[in-house]
Amino acid sequence: MQRRQFNALAAVLAGLAASAQAAVSQADASAGVKLALERGANAAVDLLGKSGGFLDNPKVRIPLPGVLDKAAKVAKMTGQQKQVDDLVLAMNRAAEAAVPEARSLLVDAAKSMSVDDALKIVRGGDTSVTDYFARRTREPLSKKFLPIVAAETDKVALAEKYDAVAGKAAGFGLLKKEDANLNGYVTGKALDGLYLVIGEQERALRQNPLGASSDLLKRVFGG
Repeated sequence: MQRRQFNALAAVLAGLAASAQAAVSQADASAGVKLALERGANAAVDLLGKSGGFLDNPKVRIPLPGVLDKAAKVAKMTGQQKQVDDLVLAMNRAAEAAVPEARSLLVDAAKSMSVDDALKIVRGGDTSVTDYFARRTREPLSKKFLPIVAAETDKVALAEKYDAVAGKAAGFGLLKKEDANLNGYVTGKALDGLYLVIGEQERALRQNPLGASSDLLKRVFGG
């Protein structure tokens, strides 16, 4: 009888210990993911939000879209290379000018995430952090980026011409409708580049968690 009671007590204590360990793991996971989100966001903004951040990085450099890029190659052959280069330069400079405005929204999204979101990210795939940021911040960042992008592209006389030519191309089905407006196109590409770089930071952490400077990140992603 006493042995049965002892075994029952041992089982209860073991259950309590397991529950306590699970609670600690969840707390660690949540805190670790928030830290990873903040670090990834800050690193991406630092890399992209400076002169050459987009223009000098082939992974995120913003080209003219689709059929307009092909037409630009023809334009260069007819002596209009400077106009094309000026437009591409302005597009990338606009993205570089807009990205620093993303920092506070991205950090807020990291700090406000739920424990459930954190656990999904820990258990998720290589782009789970990127997907979380895009889901939480793409719409508000689009609104924040657009006037900054417009201010930069307004400096280039070809911006209106782009809209006119791109609008016709979209009308013929040669270009996506969302790419027919210069400012909208650049804003979308700026966000794509931002999330891409955050994704690279995330993958690097997952592939080499022991290289992280934080013990918490090592525990969470190293497991």
